[in-house]
Amino acid sequence: VTYAIIHLENLHRGYYFKITNKIMNAELSRSKLHDVAHMGMRATIGVIFIVHGFGKFGNPGFGGWISSMGIPAEMQIPIALAEFIPGILLLIGVLTRISGAILSIVMLGAIFLVKGASSLTGDKGYEFDLILLATSLVIIVSGPGRISISHLVKKIPRVLH
Repeated sequence: VTYAIIHLENLHRGYYFKITNKIMNAELSRSKLHDVAHMGMRATIGVIFIVHGFGKFGNPGFGGWISSMGIPAEMQIPIALAEFIPGILLLIGVLTRISGAILSIVMLGAIFLVKGASSLTGDKGYEFDLILLATSLVIIVSGPGRISISHLVKKIPRVLH
C-alpha cells in the first residue's frame, strides 16, 4: 500500500507542490516489532530478577551459603533488594537505565565473586550470568523504549529513564 503526501513549500517567494511517495508496510511493522521486542526483553529480564530476588528474602539457606563465601549474612536482604526492585522497575519501564546499572553490578558480582569466573560452561559456569549482564548493558544503552511508563509519563527526566 502506497500513499502520496503533498507538501506546499516556499522556494524563494514562489510556492510549489512536492509529492512524496512512502511505503508504509515495512516502516510501520519494523517500528512496532522493535518496540514489542524491546519491551519483551525488558519484561523477561525483569521477571527473571524478580523471581531470583524474591527467592532470597528470608531464605536461611541463602544466608548460610553467602556466609560460606566470606560475604556477611546481613547482605542477604540488600542482595535480594538489588535484584527484586530493579526487576520490578524494568518490568514496568521506569528508571530502566539505573536498574540496568544496578543489575549489571549484581551480575559482575555473580560472575567474579560467586562463580569465580572459572568456566564459561559446566559446573560453576557463568554463561547465564553473562547473558543477563549483556542484556542489562543493552538496557542501559537503549533505555525504556516506547512501550513503558517512562514514555507515557514524559515528565521523568531523560537521564533517569
